[in-house]
Amino acid sequence: MSVDPLAWFALAVIVTGLLMVDFIGHARKPHPPSMHEAAGWTIGYICLAVAYGLAVWRSYGRTYAGQFYAGWLTEWSLSVDNLFVFILILSAFRVPRDFQQKALLLGIVIALALRLVFILLGAALVSRFSWVFFIFGVWLLWTAFSQIREAASGGSDEGEYEENAFVRAVRRVLPITDGFVGNRLLYRHGGRTYLTPLFVVVLALGSADLMFAFDSIPAIFGITSQAFLVFACNVFALMGLRQLFFLVDALLSKLVYLGYGLGVILSFIGVKLILEALHSNTLPFINGGRGVGWAPEISVSVSLGVIVVTLALTVVASLIRSAMDEEDAGER
Repeated sequence: MSVDPLAWFALAVIVTGLLMVDFIGHARKPHPPSMHEAAGWTIGYICLAVAYGLAVWRSYGRTYAGQFYAGWLTEWSLSVDNLFVFILILSAFRVPRDFQQKALLLGIVIALALRLVFILLGAALVSRFSWVFFIFGVWLLWTAFSQIREAASGGSDEGEYEENAFVRAVRRVLPITDGFVGNRLLYRHGGRTYLTPLFVVVLALGSADLMFAFDSIPAIFGITSQAFLVFACNVFALMGLRQLFFLVDALLSKLVYLGYGLGVILSFIGVKLILEALHSNTLPFINGGRGVGWAPEISVSVSLGVIVVTLALTVVASLIRSAMDEEDAGER
């Protein structure tokens, strides 16, 4: 796939346009969105991603369009898991509901910028060292095991948020106001500039999302090796994440099997990466540095089918289980 610089420019225009709409229409007028508003914007972002996939199909063919859709669905489903942490962060900092849109939007902007750097570095590694897929595959299998183990132990959004090292370092070296100053990020007082807690929240959201990128980006590289498509998947998944947060905030507790579903998806992609690494093997201690003939190649259509079916079964099974639990609770 040879990506014209114009394609990168067009994607940048889309991102800039979406950010302008969000900043002008939402962040500058702080308000907690209604379910109707959040649902409308979420559906809009989904339709935009579908339309972009069709544009990829027209420009580069069905295979790359399939890779985009599979990568976008994977990133989107993994992003739902991020929402648990976002809820903890916003609760821990006691961010007023009216200011949460701005905090989430700016946090996502930071996350996109950091992810672009991560994606370009990952693409450079993959293009030069095919054995990196072994590392990505094993890492995803371990992450899948961790997801399933946490789900089996009843882990969810319960617990307390702990600031990461980056946020703690900011607190140590920079002055921060005692409380929120409206929805401002900086506050000038007595000839000195202070950060507000909202600024720290934005940093916490952005840096926390980067930790999730260590799982999701290798997963998308398991579907496509094209840095352009990997970043496009991240754009359309993350840009709609803020509205999705307000839409499913009250529904996340019902997705009781989400950990299992994500574990299955990550396991599948991890195995796919390892098989691809074996197929294009260059490591001298494996089959004399030659590709392993029996290692099958899993097609994009199969990958997309596995992801869609797994997500559908996860949601349906979760809703059925939640309804049964509510019925049992009502009888007691």
